[in-house]
Amino acid sequence: MAKKCAITKKSSKVAGRYSNRFRANFYIPGGTKRRRANLQKKKIYVPELDKTFNLTISTKAIKTINKNGAYATLKKAGIIK
Repeated sequence: MAKKCAITKKSSKVAGRYSNRFRANFYIPGGTKRRRANLQKKKIYVPELDKTFNLTISTKAIKTINKNGAYATLKKAGIIK
């Protein structure tokens, strides 16, 4: 499975954690944690090309495809020439 979204280019990142103790008073670091992107394997059908694409995309990219259409989104991302 790919570690990066093909459309939004989202990937994992390292982010800080904090302790619940003294949360209201001041910041106490609790180390770091890797935050992974919510990636899904999807089969996207593009009716304009009569073609299907197997992609690993984020859930935000799925919403973008539903809103703008598969052809426009994939073309803007550079997947379709």
